[in-house]
Amino acid sequence: MAFTLQSSAFEPGAEIPRIYAGLGEDRSPPLRWSAAPPETKTLALIMRDPDAPTGDFTHWVVFNMPAARTELPEDTPHRGDLSDGTVQGSNDFGREGYGGPKPPPGKPHRYRFDLYALDAAIMLKAGAGREALERAMHGHVLARTELTGGFGV
Repeated sequence: MAFTLQSSAFEPGAEIPRIYAGLGEDRSPPLRWSAAPPETKTLALIMRDPDAPTGDFTHWVVFNMPAARTELPEDTPHRGDLSDGTVQGSNDFGREGYGGPKPPPGKPHRYRFDLYALDAAIMLKAGAGREALERAMHGHVLARTELTGGFGV
């Protein structure tokens, strides 16, 4: 069985509902995954907008999710440390937690959620950015899966 990531809020490649956008209620969408490799110790998630005018814009950084965890609920709290050891980093809006799609008017943007199965815990503190997480994950990625949605105004 393949490592997969999905959302009950939108199909792969479909539009992300406005409730999850920075122009809406800015709630994180519900995410669910399955079939992480058996040797997985932790999971990490990065959400990015590769179509942003300033380059690859980071919307969400999450790491040290326990291997037994299989979802992030809708409207995950905007704080660094969650109750089960899960840690949220800083997004490019300058805050911890989720920051929804908020593209400029024009062509819709793609938003990619990358989920990583890791063979170790990440030794970073809450508020760490995407680049620090990517460096810390180097050499520890067992598998990766993604989910992409779109949003435009």
